[in-house]
Amino acid sequence: MFAILALLAWLYLAFAHGRFWQKGPILSPAYPKRCPPVAIIIPARDEADSIAASITSLLTQDYPGPFRVVLVDDNSTDATAAIARALPGNARLTIITGAKRPAGWAGKLWAVSQGVAATADELVLLTDADITHDSRHLSTLVAKLERAQLDMVSEMVQLRCEDWAERALIPAFVYFFAMLYPFAWVNNPNRATSGAAGGTVLIRRAALNRIGGIAAIKGDLIDDCALATKVKPGGRIWLGHSSLARSIRSYPHPRDVWKMIARSAYVQLKLSPWLLAASTLGMFIVFIAPVIATVHHHWIGPLAWLIMAATFVPTLRRFGLSLIWAPLLPAIALFYMAATLGSAWDYHRGRGVVWKNRAYSETRI
Repeated sequence: MFAILALLAWLYLAFAHGRFWQKGPILSPAYPKRCPPVAIIIPARDEADSIAASITSLLTQDYPGPFRVVLVDDNSTDATAAIARALPGNARLTIITGAKRPAGWAGKLWAVSQGVAATADELVLLTDADITHDSRHLSTLVAKLERAQLDMVSEMVQLRCEDWAERALIPAFVYFFAMLYPFAWVNNPNRATSGAAGGTVLIRRAALNRIGGIAAIKGDLIDDCALATKVKPGGRIWLGHSSLARSIRSYPHPRDVWKMIARSAYVQLKLSPWLLAASTLGMFIVFIAPVIATVHHHWIGPLAWLIMAATFVPTLRRFGLSLIWAPLLPAIALFYMAATLGSAWDYHRGRGVVWKNRAYSETRI
């Protein structure tokens, strides 16, 4: 029974689920004909290891129009702000010391809102403090926004994949993200599916004002997708993979990836035990049942497993990894299932969601 359901699920996922597993859209370097002013907002909390590289890459953008970089220090406990202030003088850089976070606000979004309030530029680029940008990145984003008359452009940046834990687990993060938010559906104005990747979000200030500003999503820990959900009903959004932005955050041990997953996994399920149970059952049928059927010599098992592995191949190629990882996707999915259950366990025993040394007992998506 489970084997048949698994095969049917994989036939649907492979051929009718928005081509989620294929290479996906990637922006080629381009320059806009119109170059409106851009405010680049970087919320940063305890990012001393990466802040210099991130800001330097943004200050050296070759964008033909006016732009500025606003770093909002979100009450860091390390030298994040000091390192930023020590960078060579640049009139484009502004550093804001974040105010105390009000009740009901997620820390990152409160920092972002302060950066947005301190600027009035036509376009706003939201990016993270652990990302470095090719000098052509801002121009390419604006070119896409202007050419397609979009309200928001977002990209999944290239994730670090060097340590063994990263090679084993990080590609699946991108794969599962695309499964949840098929890029083709996100980019289709006739579909309700919305999604974004927080590492790179370029949005028109008019669109931001239309939805009520950052305050409209102030308590959302999955802020990127929450923003896309607000923007898409009244405008057009686009989501793709980036070849011009790279995350330099490392996940050298499986426990680091576990923490990254657990931070938002249960929030993604709306903190619902029922959705958790349904998700766990679904993951079991889709990823584990083919293995069990194969062990029991049921012909459906290898077929479903083969389709599963084939859909993982384009993601592995994007990361430059051996295709030997493809048949190991069930084991990787088991790790993600366990981390999701761990996320729920932490929440229900009173730990809530913890990120950047902050605990959030009330969250939403």
